[in-house]
Amino acid sequence: MSKGRLIVITGPTAVGKTELCMELAHMLRTPIINADSRQLFRDLRIGTAQPTAQQMAEVRHYFVGTLALGDYYSASMYEQQVLELLQQLFNHSDYALLSGGSMMYIDAVCNGIDDIPTVDEHTRSTLKRRLAQEGLEALCEELRQRDPEHYAVVDRRNPRRVVHALEICIMTGRTYTSFRKAEKKERPFEIIKIGLNRDRGELYERINRRTDQMMADGLLDEVRRLLPYRNANALNTVGYKELFEHLDGRWTLDEAVERIKGNTRRYARKQLTWFKRDDTVTWFHPDDKESIKQHILRQ
Repeated sequence: MSKGRLIVITGPTAVGKTELCMELAHMLRTPIINADSRQLFRDLRIGTAQPTAQQMAEVRHYFVGTLALGDYYSASMYEQQVLELLQQLFNHSDYALLSGGSMMYIDAVCNGIDDIPTVDEHTRSTLKRRLAQEGLEALCEELRQRDPEHYAVVDRRNPRRVVHALEICIMTGRTYTSFRKAEKKERPFEIIKIGLNRDRGELYERINRRTDQMMADGLLDEVRRLLPYRNANALNTVGYKELFEHLDGRWTLDEAVERIKGNTRRYARKQLTWFKRDDTVTWFHPDDKESIKQHILRQ
């Protein structure tokens, strides 16, 4: 692989990454590699703010709408596939552009991910059945017994994280912690990280407007079509969870929409907390496009 430059555009949801990346893609004559884990699923078009058909026609996008809801996918698979793609892109271009807000996916590409074994189908289906029958709390307790160190740090409200750790414990007979070395891997290309942020009030207003636009674009109908698949991990996502509750009769539509806005704001704060830990990110306001372009070209 030639010594290319990977431009990483990140920041909280609704901050304006897509608009900037379209302009940068034209300037650098490079496609856009999606780093939003939910935009990979083809049935989640509206609720994940996938690029429009016009944007996809203007600029080649990778890793958008490539998965069915039932497909298994992981950050490790994403790392491997993006690295293979970058090897091809850097044969023809000095630049590549990666954009999204999924912290783990960006980290996988930039720093590498631990070599954790792939879970076999028997173990995966067994744990999926146990989650449905026993519930998350029971699996959390088993994880506490098998791997107390990981239990202390895992998000115990996230079924996917709990189940995956338990799958590894059961399949290998070792703790999940024993596989987590957090060693940074060398990359044969340069990485330029650009973070986008706005004043909090400005960001929150954009989140509110985007939620209203999603509803106008037909998000409720999209969620209604997905009701048979509501237990899929990909649908454990802001926008879908709240509207499922509405369709169950627990909340009015107005209540569900307000909860989407509040939960999206909460997620944006979580993203910023994660990204702010990375001192290799240079921060800009999304409207300061000329400074961003000059920063890229100076590297």
